[in-house]
Amino acid sequence: ALCEDAERVSRLGHSLVRRVPAGVVACITPWNYPLQLSLGPAITALAAGNRVMLKPSELTPHTSAQLAALVAQFFAPEEFCVVQGDSYLSSQFAGLRFDHLMFTGSTVVAQAINRQLETRRTHMGQPVPLIAETGGQNAMIVDSTALAEQVVADVVASAFDSAGQRCSALRLLCVQEDCADHILTMLRGAMRELRMGNPALLSTDVGPVITAEAAEGISKHIESFRQKKAPVFALSVPETCANGSFVPPTVIEISSVREMGAEVFGPVLHVLRYSRSGLDQLLADINATGYGLTFGLHTRIESTVQHVLSRVDAGNLYVNRNTIGAVVGVQPFGGRGLSGTGPKAGGPLILRRLLAQAPAVPQVVRGRVPAAMTAWTDWLREQGESTSARTAAALARQPLVGGEIALPGPVGEKNLYNLAPRGNVLCIPATKAGLYDQISLALSGGNTALILADESIASWYVSLPEAIRAKVKLVASATAEPCAIVLSERDDAAFAAARQALANSTAPIASAWITGNGLPSAECVLEEQSRSINTTAAGGNASLMTLG
Repeated sequence: ALCEDAERVSRLGHSLVRRVPAGVVACITPWNYPLQLSLGPAITALAAGNRVMLKPSELTPHTSAQLAALVAQFFAPEEFCVVQGDSYLSSQFAGLRFDHLMFTGSTVVAQAINRQLETRRTHMGQPVPLIAETGGQNAMIVDSTALAEQVVADVVASAFDSAGQRCSALRLLCVQEDCADHILTMLRGAMRELRMGNPALLSTDVGPVITAEAAEGISKHIESFRQKKAPVFALSVPETCANGSFVPPTVIEISSVREMGAEVFGPVLHVLRYSRSGLDQLLADINATGYGLTFGLHTRIESTVQHVLSRVDAGNLYVNRNTIGAVVGVQPFGGRGLSGTGPKAGGPLILRRLLAQAPAVPQVVRGRVPAAMTAWTDWLREQGESTSARTAAALARQPLVGGEIALPGPVGEKNLYNLAPRGNVLCIPATKAGLYDQISLALSGGNTALILADESIASWYVSLPEAIRAKVKLVASATAEPCAIVLSERDDAAFAAARQALANSTAPIASAWITGNGLPSAECVLEEQSRSINTTAAGGNASLMTLG
């Protein structure tokens, strides 16, 4: 089935004719889906023609042993090997020889790995890419038009399925104050129906968390709110679960998003009441966490859907449904900011990222040419920079940013895939031609180009038209403004210093390319987003009530 999924991804995104595999792809995978999240990245890397070295979690040793035995039946060790070991091996794994690294796990560990990879290069001379899918402080907003029964069913599944041990699990429920009491009363009632116990039994709804240590950390988080006299509702742990690492499903009412603190990987849901007039501030507070994995919205007003989704920085958006259970090729999965680097698992770009060289992206998604890109191309022509103008024009001929397509899915769901700007692209040029090409790539994706260069650039910069200068800025350091991408013309001291400064900060991981021998593919400056909308949501569109 995983092989079939890889073929679906390939058909959706592009042909792999003329591909050049990356080489050796290392995969570090987590314990919460020990088979799926190990074979998924591995099969994807194999589908791109690579060899794979897999390090599964030491917390699921029996599954890892079965996986190793399964792999040995079909692949030679030099094609696909499973390396088993404890946390010490995990910390040393990034020092092994490979050309790409795929990681699923916590944000903190991903950042540590990124620091280890600063000076590593592929056999093609590029920085070793880190494809990371990390944590999330996933929120759901519920307004007063939402149907309470539907909300409660989706909240219970999103927050407490798998004992909350999913990276996509709901951590923050924001309920409009007009309906909060009613929703929370129903939620507590639904929680009382949940059964804790052995997850091997069909009658069990909530099993244990992964270790006693994890249970202790989650319990301390809950207790800290009790000490602050915050409203806390938790189920009682049955006697049959007294000796296991069980944490009861728990709801904690908070007064601000900041109170959540660090991600809690367990069956704990924070609830925040908000006023209708405070919706935009709430969205800003959610974005300010820096995480952007999944987000949910329950409303029957179409204008609210458009308003909210256009302001949320998250990779997977869900409307009038739960926030878990993404499907390959239907809801490509992955976050942005502190929640991941992209491209998305199960999406059309992931195989391309696992190639050392790939053909141009076909027009699967037809986008638009950003206004700044058009002005920039015209300016290059006016300056007589014909070579650079041709590069810019070629990027503009196949626009991807802003493009959207519908993906196949079950009846009753609308699943949309779109490409958006990454934000800021840090450009470290060595020559004028190199700088022009870096700016062209950044602007082609609707991004802002941050120029980190010596003072000789300043005189050139002031001659730019105002429309371009709004999207091309000079910066004094790599960390002056947040950036998602680093483009450096040379692999030199300036590039090394910039990467070190970024890696040592608490900012999201910035992917890096050396552009001296050519620009990377256009999609590297774009971000993928998946929207899944339940079109069968009961109750219809409340905005229709105002017609006539």
